[in-house]
Amino acid sequence: MSALLTVKDLTVAFQQDGKLSQAVKGVSFTVERGETVALVGESGSGKSVTALSSVALLGSSAVTGGSITYDGQEMVGADEALLRKVRGNDISFIFQEPMTSLNPLHTLEKQLGESLALHQGVVGDAARGRIVELLNKVGIRDPESRLNSYPHQLSGGQRQRVMIAMALANGPDLLIADEPTTALDVTIQAQILELLAGLKKTENMGLLFITHDLGIVRSIADKVCVMKAGEIVEAGPTEDVFNDPKHDYTKTLLSAHTVGTPDPVPSGASEIVSTKELKIWFPIQQGLLRRTVGHVKAVNDATLSVRSGETLGIVGESGSGKTTLALAIMRLIASEGAINFEGNDTRYWSTRQLRAARKDMQIVFQDPFGSLSPRMTAEQIIAEGLGVHGTDGVKSPRDMVADIMKEVGLDPETMHRYPHEFSGGQRQRIAIARAMILRPKLVVLDEPTSALDMTVQVQIVELLRGLQQKYGLAYLFISHDLKVVRAMSHKVLVMKQGDIVEMGESETLFSAPQDPYTRALLSAALDHRANA
Repeated sequence: MSALLTVKDLTVAFQQDGKLSQAVKGVSFTVERGETVALVGESGSGKSVTALSSVALLGSSAVTGGSITYDGQEMVGADEALLRKVRGNDISFIFQEPMTSLNPLHTLEKQLGESLALHQGVVGDAARGRIVELLNKVGIRDPESRLNSYPHQLSGGQRQRVMIAMALANGPDLLIADEPTTALDVTIQAQILELLAGLKKTENMGLLFITHDLGIVRSIADKVCVMKAGEIVEAGPTEDVFNDPKHDYTKTLLSAHTVGTPDPVPSGASEIVSTKELKIWFPIQQGLLRRTVGHVKAVNDATLSVRSGETLGIVGESGSGKTTLALAIMRLIASEGAINFEGNDTRYWSTRQLRAARKDMQIVFQDPFGSLSPRMTAEQIIAEGLGVHGTDGVKSPRDMVADIMKEVGLDPETMHRYPHEFSGGQRQRIAIARAMILRPKLVVLDEPTSALDMTVQVQIVELLRGLQQKYGLAYLFISHDLKVVRAMSHKVLVMKQGDIVEMGESETLFSAPQDPYTRALLSAALDHRANA
């Protein structure tokens, strides 16, 4: 039996300034029907480039060599008609960054309906019914009410689920999933993995799975290919690679774990930010006159406090209000209730006072591609805050950018590149550098490690801990990865559907959770990690 996808001696190089930069160097592997093959490796190792080259999605600057055959058809150099037939129908993609793949001007119904109409000719009520079914499958709550929503009205995890629904809409033979679970909480993650495994079995579908999460690889993959610097350094059955790794890099990857706990909060540390009965409700408007008929209760009566040198971890499923709460604290969205920053009620601040305080409160967003301007270089992005708030007068902005890039694990030589020229993990590091260069007092970290491979994740956690200790930073740390939350947080706050269901010291909450939802969350995370 011939393989569904055969990649043989694949090479990919990108043309830049008249030079060729080699991204993939002689990669070979196969994906059979009903088989899951995982591509693992650090950011920038060539995983996504390998996957995108399967249906020629790399753009005009890419020079591709070698052979990629899908179901016996050669895809390297294939004509547009064949590629159009195969893309989205036979081979579907779940991309790493949903905001770059979802059209901001189209509702969910329109985006999902497009694919069904194009490939299956399904329109009208039949399409609507299929869309609701798909959204239900991927865990979107009350999908009928979400059909007219736009991507920006969804949380990061919800957007990722919509992407998965779009990919599954046409029942593909081969599903290429590029970090499909990075933005998902552990309970939904388990459901999605179960869904993909079930579909693979019932549809006899091949699955090419790209991920940083080795726990997922062990639980879902039949074969593993470990990539480093554009090459496959080790490949084989999953159990063999995990139990008896041969290559040094594989051993490094498997031994990388986020461990330890944060340094204790200094005694007498001052309170940086606090809230009292914070409430964020979004109106639901209908009709020509946009009459308010109800509210989406995003956050209800949130009361919290964070001191200098302290990290408050915020956990909960996608759509529970974690990011909304953080944005309200930063005064980026409207809210009711008191928000105190360094003892001052920010509700009474003028625009000028708020602008001056922005230097002291920074945010690292979940989706780096959505928050980085495509028209600016890494240097311009990182130095943007310096242009607004000024420098320390000792170093030039360029030197400060170079220093912070080194701190977050980026090569300063790459500061002239644009965001699209970096991998997903590298873009995340640019976003962290941009926030840290101003040496703020409060930093909101919204899934800062979700796009990073394990080795870099450990580095980033250590970096964040080091910066916190050095400068007395207060962190609001939002994450689905409970292992990272435990390693970073002094206190943890658990949210469910806008309510804070439990809050307490990190170790107490992890060892003896009181609320049934917290217990379910921890149980899902531990079951998943047990496979790692």
